[in-house]
Formats: sequence, structure tokens, C-alpha cells
Amino acid sequence: MKIIKIIDHIVQWLDDYLGKSGLTGFVIGVSGGIDSAVTSCLCAKTGKSVLALNMPIYQAKDQISMAFANIAWLKKNFDNVKGSDMELSPVFDQIKSSFPTYIQDGLTMANTRSRLRMLTLYAFASNHKMLVAGTGNKVEDFGVGFYTKYGDGGVDISPIADLTKTQVYALGKELGIIEEILMAAPTDGLWEDNRTDESQIGASYSELEWAMQYLDSSQKGPLNERQKNIVSIYKKFHTANKHKMDPIPVCRIPENLK
Repeated sequence: MKIIKIIDHIVQWLDDYLGKSGLTGFVIGVSGGIDSAVTSCLCAKTGKSVLALNMPIYQAKDQISMAFANIAWLKKNFDNVKGSDMELSPVFDQIKSSFPTYIQDGLTMANTRSRLRMLTLYAFASNHKMLVAGTGNKVEDFGVGFYTKYGDGGVDISPIADLTKTQVYALGKELGIIEEILMAAPTDGLWEDNRTDESQIGASYSELEWAMQYLDSSQKGPLNERQKNIVSIYKKFHTANKHKMDPIPVCRIPENLK
């Protein structure tokens, strides 16, 4: 993989897209994870204005500290980056208390956290005339659909959505992302028990990448039991979340009815 050329390509793509949009820069939610760290750095390398938002909602202390550290690193290395902290826990509490108790289940409220962050990103983006930059990678966005519809999936552009998680880590190392973020276990940060992505999915990102490549391959050899399980996990998530990855269905009205 030609890492430096990929970085240059994405930065140029971002710069070109922003120029055509007529907007002023990028807004991005910084979580303390590798995807947002790499995406925010790529946006910063355009030289255009970048607003990095930390939006904790009852976040684990290590996630908050890594988000702070990432924003501080960005501001130190790029004069065009500004950071802002938005403590959203009180707003989340108000939303939750307004819901009937029977829909306050864990998954519903996890997705509500993500959608609250999306609302916040677009409030800043609208005010500053900026684009919201997404942080989803290829496996999340097009493989298992591991994101919230109209939450972290609600973005204007997706700079790293054609890169696997492994490739994102490679870019992160080349970009000099801080070691703490490079070593942290991936998590969506939407659960109070701080569960990891792997614990939710049942497979690591490297395993999911393998399944994605295996299913796309025309030549498929015999599998061991773990590999069979990984393929099953991948298919289950891909099927269940296909509605997120496909365009919104439009009911086309026949001409004779118009």
C-alpha cells in the first residue's frame, strides 16, 4: 500500500470537494479513536479551517482524555484547527426522560446518543458554513453496517470509507497519531459499560476484513470452524444493516397514474 500517496490523494480530494461546495472548512466529531484521529488530521492537512468537537455523553474517562489529547495534538501541529468541548450528558438526560420508559432500552439510547452528536455537528456546521466529515471506514460503512443511521452515518463526506481498519491504522502511524490512540481498543463510545466494538460484533476488524475479502473472492477454499463463524457473523450484520448501506427506497409512481 502506497501510504503517502493515499494520504496525498485524500487530502487533495477533500480540498477539491470543499472548493466546489463553496463552504469554509470541516467539522468533525473527535472521539479519541483512530478513525476520527486520522480523518481530522487529513482534513487539517488541507490547510482549510477545521473545527474538532469533543461531545462526551457519560463517556469513560480514558475516552475523554484521548479526545482531549487528540484535539491538543491537532492544535499543536495545525494552525487551522480549533477545538470545542460540548458536554452533552445533560441534554441526553432530558431527551431520555421525555421518552416513555418502554423505549429506553440500551440500543435505542445508544443510537440516541449518536443522533444527538450528529445534531450538534450540524448545528456547528450550519453556523460556520462547514462540511461535516464522516469517520466511518470501509468495513463499518459497507461491510457490517456498524454505525447509527442518521447518527454517525449522517455526514456530508466520507474521506476514509474506502479504507479498511488495518489501512486506517497504517495511515495513522504515518501521520504521527499519538500512540495512546493507536493502541486503544476500538469502541463506538455509545454504552455506559464502555464495551468494545469487537465485544459487540463478536469478531475483530481484521477478521471482518478477511470475511469481506473472502466473500468477494471468486475462489473460496475450505474453512476452519473459526473462519466459518466469522463469515456467519459478517453475513448476519451485513444482512441486518443493509437498509443503512443502500439508498433510501423511493416509491416510483407509474406515468399512467400521474
